[in-house]
Amino acid sequence: MVQLNFDSFPVLETERLLLRKITMEDAEDIFLLRTNEEAMKYIKKPKLRSVNDAIELIKVMNSPDRIQLGITLKNITRIIGIIGYHRIVNEHYRAEIGYMLNPQYWNTGLMSEAITKVIGFGFNEMKLHSIEAIIDPKNMASRKILEKFNFIKEAYFKENFFFEGEFFDSEVYSLVKK
Repeated sequence: MVQLNFDSFPVLETERLLLRKITMEDAEDIFLLRTNEEAMKYIKKPKLRSVNDAIELIKVMNSPDRIQLGITLKNITRIIGIIGYHRIVNEHYRAEIGYMLNPQYWNTGLMSEAITKVIGFGFNEMKLHSIEAIIDPKNMASRKILEKFNFIKEAYFKENFFFEGEFFDSEVYSLVKK
């Protein structure tokens, strides 16, 4: 069974990035990210209304049943994105990965760096057997990055998600440890 017992919260490093715990000092960055129309286009969650909403979200992100990391450039401490495992099914050694990045940094390879590190952490440190991702089928960029990392489409669900008075489709992708 997956156990999330870390002596300290993990800090992951890539060539250009630090992936670190999100703190209350990051509330404004989280607010800006979660209110960005372009960044939230395919994320069917309510946009934040205030920095106080961001503070409440950070509390959820830091709950002991998930690993959510802020994406920062090594030379800048501000959070430019979020990545991590927000749904972990301990008894099945499976977790759902989620990620978002400030559109200013799209198409720079930064998300590939972050995903590489988080997948490695999931399989090697958390001892996951499989990782899943659930995306909006219209999100071609998310599909492309999942396919780049050899995620396989497992399912397509018609109108299985209700948000703001409308039903949406979703796709489920999965990567099994080799």
